[in-house]
Amino acid sequence: MPLPLLGSVLGLGGLGLMWRVAATTLGMPGWIGETILVLMTLDFALLTALHALRALRHPATLRAEFCSPSLAPFFSIFSIGGLLVAAMLTPHWPAAAGLLWEVSVLLLFGLAAVLLSRWLRGEADPALLAPPLIIPFVASLLAALTGGPLDHADISWAMLGIGLLFWLPLQTLLLHRLLVGPTLPPPLRPTVMILLAPPSVLALALLSLEGHVGPAALACTGLATLVAAALALKLAHMVAAGFSLAWWSFTFPACAYAVLLMQLLPARMGGVGVVIAAMGLAVATVIVLIVAWRTLLWAARQGVLPPDTPHQGRPAPGP
Repeated sequence: MPLPLLGSVLGLGGLGLMWRVAATTLGMPGWIGETILVLMTLDFALLTALHALRALRHPATLRAEFCSPSLAPFFSIFSIGGLLVAAMLTPHWPAAAGLLWEVSVLLLFGLAAVLLSRWLRGEADPALLAPPLIIPFVASLLAALTGGPLDHADISWAMLGIGLLFWLPLQTLLLHRLLVGPTLPPPLRPTVMILLAPPSVLALALLSLEGHVGPAALACTGLATLVAAALALKLAHMVAAGFSLAWWSFTFPACAYAVLLMQLLPARMGGVGVVIAAMGLAVATVIVLIVAWRTLLWAARQGVLPPDTPHQGRPAPGP
């Protein structure tokens, strides 16, 4: 059960929350988003249970993954899943949502502290610097976004500060690697899409916490739009290696940016804004459906073939 498969939780959660927002901004049916969020919760529960079972059976493997600089950031997805489930519960059961949010934030804070303590040793290999390192700090921004509606404004601002002040230097280091090398291996190229998530989620968190469209949110929206345009031009390069679980990196950032468009454009640009926001909704939905379908095909193939059986068409592993 590879850790990058947990990216499906982010993809389905982003899709469900996006359609929930579409119900209020574009008049889409509300049941679509709620149904997807239920599916996300089931997916999260299943993957969490499977990883717990794997931890009991193979604790040494789990410890090795947690100590791996490239895999440890994926453990933050367990906290992100909790935040997404809390967001799903917020309109229906705010007390349970608040408790789950608090537990998820504590786990996220603990993992961020562990990762930072490792980085402060000064022993990191520059070749391991890759976009998934940003995931825990995108999670901090997501905590800020989801905490506002639960009356956790103070903690949400604190989490926003953590996410912002660590995302900026990490992104600078990642851009340096992408500019001067070493180049990312082809299976890791889709993870560059993760760079779209921080400015999008940060803008949404500012909108939620401030309650209006301020200069900082607009500045983040401009950055997110530039990154989205650059990534669209880079799409063929990112998918050239064929499918891998790293394709889930496309899903949550695309949904977060689409939500940002829906929150800003219809009210400010009228009919044109509605059309652009609807296009963002459609594109993000298609991306998640394609990646989910390819993942199901990958899972079916993995179930048929023995683990060590070579197969020419077998997809490249995730990061």
